Amino acid sequence: MSKQKTTFSCTNCTYQTIKWIGCCPECKEWNSFTEITVGPLGTKKQTTRENIRLVQLNTVQTKERERLKSGIKEWDRVVGGGIMPSSLIILTGDPGIGKSTLLLQICNELAKEYMVYYFSTEESLGQVKQRAQRLQCTHDKLLFSDQSNLESIIQTAQEHKPDILIIDSIQNCYLADTQAIPGSIGQLRESAFHLMRLAKEHDISIIISGHITKEGTMAGPKTLEHMVDAVFYLQGEDRWQTRVLRSVKNRFGTINELGFFQMDEHGLQEVPNINQQLIAEISYSPGSVLVSFIEGSRPILLELQALTIESKLAIPQRVVSGVDHKQVVLIAAILQKYLHIKLSVHDIFFKVSGGFKIKSSCADLGIALALLSSYFQQPLPEKSIALGEISLTGQIKPINQIGMHIHEAEKFGIEQIFVAKNQQIERANSTVKRFTNVYELLKLFEAGQ
Repeated sequence: MSKQKTTFSCTNCTYQTIKWIGCCPECKEWNSFTEITVGPLGTKKQTTRENIRLVQLNTVQTKERERLKSGIKEWDRVVGGGIMPSSLIILTGDPGIGKSTLLLQICNELAKEYMVYYFSTEESLGQVKQRAQRLQCTHDKLLFSDQSNLESIIQTAQEHKPDILIIDSIQNCYLADTQAIPGSIGQLRESAFHLMRLAKEHDISIIISGHITKEGTMAGPKTLEHMVDAVFYLQGEDRWQTRVLRSVKNRFGTINELGFFQMDEHGLQEVPNINQQLIAEISYSPGSVLVSFIEGSRPILLELQALTIESKLAIPQRVVSGVDHKQVVLIAAILQKYLHIKLSVHDIFFKVSGGFKIKSSCADLGIALALLSSYFQQPLPEKSIALGEISLTGQIKPINQIGMHIHEAEKFGIEQIFVAKNQQIERANSTVKRFTNVYELLKLFEAGQ
């Protein structure tokens, strides 16, 4: 009888070799090889096949499912109005950003109406207890375990069928049948598959926390993001000690939705009016303009700051943060072309306050006004906001969802709104100033020229 043969297979690309090596020659992944035992030649693995029954969708019975709401409004809104039953969710972020704290607070609120199992694979039960007591998260229906064996976790969930299952974190879980180390690509892929089947087949909502790489992306194979229903990032803003919860994938809600929290001794507290903090620091000095852009379903009010100064270098500097570098250079070129302002010989420094990043073209008018305000050293009127897009021909174009922008701005005392001439506005309590092209923008600075 022939002996069994041992080979090593890459869990990332399935490349095989007869001995273990550190880096895969095919996909260049490190520490991705696992040992595989192959049976004697001539033996075949027995497989079972199931008969597939195809059905028409109109014959499938469905019922309306209520989302699992925690009562934490910032969380519920970002996940799409509450957690969808039978969904698999990943929460990831920097070490120490507050992922475990947020999960514990959410679980405690959900435990008021649902049975919640919390598996802490990184901390002992004693450590979890200390944090839970500090956060006052000790509800009777919130049960804890420090088990890391995924087969045992799945078996427990199948037997007791909790409404919500929390695993913190997935990188520390392991499958006994898989010889790969915990946190490896093979382990993460297998673990996510088993958890996905558990959620769908047993009607259990599962939230897992995950680590990120040094590049700031979720650690693990890309297939992990494809398998789950939603991916949320918890990010930090050092200026206000604010935590930003961002939706980057959500099958049951909008993406790029934002939720804001503030860390204190009692955990993460909601910040429902982040615009109040953002707008309180606006200086309305030369080079400062207020704009609005929509993330998910929420308008965010931000200050654009521009500084233009005649350059002493052969190639003028262009230092831009918070907005696409090319967008600022493009707007500067349009202003020079049609207004004959020589911004090409000026150093341009441009930033968005608050550490946010604007990807929308609705800030074009604000960028132009910030550059002109700094160039002429004339401030714009106080309590004003710019909402418009600029074409390559210098025409000012209307933007979408103008009503949401205006409604949010007027809540915080905005009195003047700069828009395109043909922008349709249903209702506005503020003074609306309309502009056809960039030539008309000079009217705002004529007094100081």
